[in-house]
Parts: sequence; C-alpha cells; structure tokens
Amino acid sequence: MLSLRQRALLGGIASGAVSVGVGTLAVFSYIDARVSNRFDSALLDRHTQLVVGLNVTTENPDALRDLIFDPAYGTPYSGRYWQVSSADGVVFTSRSLFDEVIAEPPGIPDIPTLWDTSGPENEVLRSAFQKITYEDGTVWGVSVAESQAQLVAERRSAQKSLLPVFGLVGLIGLAGSLFLISVVLGPLRKLRTDVAHRWDQDEDLRPTDYPEEVSPLVEDLNQLLRRNREIVSGSRRQAADLAHALKTPTAILRNELVTLSDAGAVTDTAQEALDRIDAQLGRSLARLRALNAADLTHSRTNLSNSIERLARLFSAMADREGKSLQIDGDPGLWVRMDTQDIEEILGNLLDNAVKWCRSAVRLTAKRKQKCIEISIEDDGPGIPEDAHREALRSGGRLDTSVVGSGLGLAIAVDLLKAYDARLDLDRSESLGGLVCRIVIPT
Repeated sequence: MLSLRQRALLGGIASGAVSVGVGTLAVFSYIDARVSNRFDSALLDRHTQLVVGLNVTTENPDALRDLIFDPAYGTPYSGRYWQVSSADGVVFTSRSLFDEVIAEPPGIPDIPTLWDTSGPENEVLRSAFQKITYEDGTVWGVSVAESQAQLVAERRSAQKSLLPVFGLVGLIGLAGSLFLISVVLGPLRKLRTDVAHRWDQDEDLRPTDYPEEVSPLVEDLNQLLRRNREIVSGSRRQAADLAHALKTPTAILRNELVTLSDAGAVTDTAQEALDRIDAQLGRSLARLRALNAADLTHSRTNLSNSIERLARLFSAMADREGKSLQIDGDPGLWVRMDTQDIEEILGNLLDNAVKWCRSAVRLTAKRKQKCIEISIEDDGPGIPEDAHREALRSGGRLDTSVVGSGLGLAIAVDLLKAYDARLDLDRSESLGGLVCRIVIPT
C-alpha cells in the first residue's frame, strides 16, 4: 500500500497536471480566438481600403494596382491578394495573383463576408467579400484574401512563447505540492519521533502539541505506550522474581551435593545436571526478557562502555589462568539493544573464549555500513565447520572435558534473534582458533 507521502505526492502531481493541462488548453483556445479575430479584423481593414480605392477608380479599375500600395500585392503568390469583379464578369486582380482568381462566396452577399477558400497552388485563403453598388450605379464584387499560413504561424508563435510560462507554473505547482506535503506530514513525522523518545523517557505525549485531527490518535498512543510499559516492566519483574525464587532452592541443592561429596559420595553427575538446570533457567529467562524488550522498546546501549566493563572482569579471570585478553574497539559505539541483554551475550562468548583458549583472546568491535560487527576470537582448538550447527544448538556440547552446560552460544543466538541480529562462527585467521562474529544492525 502506498504511503501517505506517496499518495499526497501522486495526488498533487495528478491534480497539478490536470490543472495545468486544462489551463493550457483554455489559454491556447483564447489565444487562437484572439489571433483569429485580429487576423480577420486586419483583413476587413484592407477590404475597406480596397472599397474606398475602387470608389474613385470605377472607370479605370487597373489604376487600383498603383493606388493600393502594399509590396505584398505586387509579389506573385505572396499570400496577400485583392480582386474586384464587375457586373458583366470582368475581373481585375492584384499582381500577386498573377493569372489566378479568387472564388467568390455563393449568394453574392452585400455585406462584408468572411470565408475560407482556396487560392493559387491550392493555398488555403481567408477571404473577405462584399457586393457593392457605387454612386455611379456600377456594381462590383470586392474580395481581399490572405494565406492562412500566416495565421497558423502567429498561433504557433504565441503558443511557443507561453509554453515556458506553463512549464514554470507546473514546476511552481509541484514545488507547492511538495511544500504542502511537508507541512501536512510534519506533525506525523514529529509524532513518530516523539513516540520513540517518550518511550525511552517514560513520558506521555501531549495532545496539544499536535493538530486537532491527530490529537485523538495521540491519546490512544498514550494509552498504548502506558500499557506496553506495564507489559515490559511486568515481564521483567516476573522474570526477576522467578530467578530469585529458583536461586535459593538450587543453592540449597548445590550445598547438599557439596556435603555429600565431602562425605565420599559420587556427585559429579548430579552436579552437572544441576549446572544444566541453572543454564536452562538462565536461557529461558533471557529469552523471556528479550521477547518483551526487543519489540516493545527502543533501548540504546553504549556498547563501548559495556565492552570496557566486561574487559576489566574477564581480563582478571584470564590473568589468573595465565592468559591474555586484548580489546580493540571503535569509540562511541551504540547499539539498539537492552544493556543487560548485550552484556549477557558478550559475557557468555567471552567466558567460552577464555575457557577454551590456550593463551590469548581478542575482542574487536568495529562500525561498518549499516551495522556494528563484534568479533571474539581465540587461539583454542576451534570448532570444525561441519559442527557449527551443533555448537549453536540448545545444549549442544562438542567436548565434555571442560565444565559447562553447552548453552552459552544458544543463549547468545536467542537474544540476538530478538533484535534481528545474528551470530556467525568461523575460524580465526590470526589466532587460529574459533571466532564468534556478531552483526547488529544500526
């Protein structure tokens, strides 16, 4: 479905095109009428001149050629002609007609009559004719004609001179439509921006900040925003309560297993099962938190600060085991993720890297086109390419020689999916071990 902007733009272009088109036709029609009227008026004026001239030369009509002075009348087939015919059929013409004559309208009208006829070489003429009886009793048919090519040329000249004007009018109309669209859609753009901002700031929108047509929508959005905040906060609170409620029983079980182990009982299997229970609970709580946060919030996290905080923690862990952690990150990185979620993802991956590396771990965070890429690589044994899918599967463990639940990567994948991000596994070219590459859209 077309957006409001597209609809308004297309509607403005269509209405502008129709308006300019209709206006152009109307003006051109008016211009054609004015040019035709002016052409006919000039033709009638020349007819009057010929009538007056013939009045003094009825006895010698040939003298009209010298009396009516116009260079066009003396040039053969110039497109401008005159002709007089006596009652007995004798015809006298301008030199421009050469050996041709102009047809007279039927009925021999005694008032000036304009009509279209043909001339020399099938030239289309506009002719003015009148049958006149002079004081000496002679009757003459007086014709003046001019080629319509001149009329067409004048029309085209007038139309061409106006085309740039109409083009400019069309551009002004389009610019006006764009400006009107910007003004009309301005409150909607402001509303979209304010919704995201008010969500982050936990504030309500003020209906008085928007036009009256948008105010009812703003009030509904306020109710929706409040409801969404309640859903998110309630879900997170329930997750925290559940985690707290389960923490005490698992701690008691773990202490009992330690007591039994000190008494000589074999508790390795029970300890591992309890670790897996803790990890599964952690994963489920993380997924619940992410599903209620990613789609319903517009959280932003200072990734650079989170990396620095985690680097201090895991550097100390690596130092105790005689290993090193190197951090290489661009400054001022921000991601559209909840702080707790991104730190849990990075914490799980760093924990795995420190656990499995031989001596070195490197974290790299770079800003790229339309995304932020985070790479965590180590010099450990790595994971074969055909085992990447198994490693990302819930609880998939490729090696049980190191204590763990096998859910670290799966938890990271679940959290990243909630934010339309992804986790890729590959082999580190520089360290030779595993590289976990996180791609987060910006």
